[in-house]
Amino acid sequence: MGKLNIDTDYVAALAELLQRTGLTEIEISEGDARVRVVKKPAPVYEAHVAPRAAAPVLADSEPTTAPANEPAHPGTVTSPMVGTVYLYPEPGADPFVAPGQTVREGETLLIIEAMKVMNQIRAPRSGRIARIFVDNATPVEFGEPLLIIE
Repeated sequence: MGKLNIDTDYVAALAELLQRTGLTEIEISEGDARVRVVKKPAPVYEAHVAPRAAAPVLADSEPTTAPANEPAHPGTVTSPMVGTVYLYPEPGADPFVAPGQTVREGETLLIIEAMKVMNQIRAPRSGRIARIFVDNATPVEFGEPLLIIE
């Protein structure tokens, strides 16, 4: 059996990528060589919270409706990939967009960094930014709601 050559810097870079993106596993193969890095998930603790008492209902009050599920809004822009979201083009700069701002189709809304590549996420249509769901420099998952364009 021959000596196994392992590039520990490469394995460390993959482990750092897991940490940065929030992924729990990554596997890379090239020819017969295969590297798999798995991050053990943190233990899950359940919190038991006592239910809140129902608010009293007044006979003369009008019925209230629950707010619409905003991530299900037809103008919701979702993440096309797993990565780290950046709302600013560079530290200290103004954000790409802000709530209430009008955007044009194709305009850059934010950047998602994935595998050291900065991916511009562009507006799929023109409209007004109603809400931004993500914070700067935080990990996002595929399909996660990013913002709403109305």
